Amino acid sequence: MKSIALSTGGISLMLAAVALLPSCSKSGQQMQQMPAPEIATITLAPQTADLQTTFPATIKGKTDIDIRPQVTGFITKVHVDEGQRVRKGQVLFTLDQVTFQAAVDQARAAVNNAQTAVNTAKMTADSKKALFDKNIISQYEYNLSQNSLAQAQSQLATAKAALASAQKNLAYTVVTAPSDGVVGTIPNREGSLASPSSAQPLTTVSDNSEVYAYFSLTEKDLLNLVGEGQRTIDAAIKSMPEVQLRLNDGSLYPYSGKVATVSGVIDNNTGASSVRALFNNPNGVLRSGGTGQVIIPDKRDSVIVIPQKATFELQDRRFAYVVNDSNKVVSTPITVEANNDGKNFVVLTGLKPGDRIAIEGVGTKLSDGMTITPAAPKTDAAPAAAAPAAK
Repeated sequence: MKSIALSTGGISLMLAAVALLPSCSKSGQQMQQMPAPEIATITLAPQTADLQTTFPATIKGKTDIDIRPQVTGFITKVHVDEGQRVRKGQVLFTLDQVTFQAAVDQARAAVNNAQTAVNTAKMTADSKKALFDKNIISQYEYNLSQNSLAQAQSQLATAKAALASAQKNLAYTVVTAPSDGVVGTIPNREGSLASPSSAQPLTTVSDNSEVYAYFSLTEKDLLNLVGEGQRTIDAAIKSMPEVQLRLNDGSLYPYSGKVATVSGVIDNNTGASSVRALFNNPNGVLRSGGTGQVIIPDKRDSVIVIPQKATFELQDRRFAYVVNDSNKVVSTPITVEANNDGKNFVVLTGLKPGDRIAIEGVGTKLSDGMTITPAAPKTDAAPAAAAPAAK
């Protein structure tokens, strides 16, 4: 009985296995019949590339003048507020004038005394001359009167110089704007002691009708700029296109600028040279101390351009999938220009006009040697001058 039961169980297992064979065969046939995935491709063709290079920049007013008093005194009045636009000669601060006015009064009194002494000495000298002409007094006495007059005149000149100095110091108690501009931070208010030796200025007046955007170029950038020495730096600056400024919030400043100067010295610590671009600032949007990015356009003619998403990196090398005549993708090493627009690469080596490359599924769907069905890319999926590949 036991033997019969075992035979029956074996027959059941064999029947189950036979029943599964048709389904497995059907599944294999379905896998073999699955079509190759559709992947967008482009055929490469030379084109013009409008690239750009961005550099971090610091914005400064055309003039940033630290306002410092020329005399020491307590601030009695602040006439302006932070951020206020001022004109040249406009009063900014007034310092305590009491002691300086007293010095002026004292100096003026000294001038009056000296003038009286001169008048007296002149009268004496004139009288002595009349007596000397009549031989009534000696030459010595006449000369003595002339010396007294000269001494009185010298003392008058000294008194007048002291008065001028006192008046100037009094004028210094009224601090005015040296140029048109915008008032910066005012750290000290009424009652604070202001001094020429103070580390902190009273404020800063920035003339920001035009602003400078300072950025740095590496030594390699400078060599490229002058064409490896084929032209002067001045000629290179004049030939540079207008530059743009991207503000700190990511928006693009509406006015174009122009590179004005390149420093003649390369910093040993950074290996870079300071560059200054000038921007008009009619609405006062740009303020001294701000930051942004200077954008320098870089136009290239007859180059191979591919989307950045059509590439991948492996062990510090960049690759693209080239589609061969059998519609198989082959990972191909390429080199690209470091300068790019953030969306596309300019290919230096590895690809040539007429090559087809895959621009979808890179890094996710595709693998080396995989067969695909080439498809036309979407309108915005490829550079404008690249031709869609035919299926």
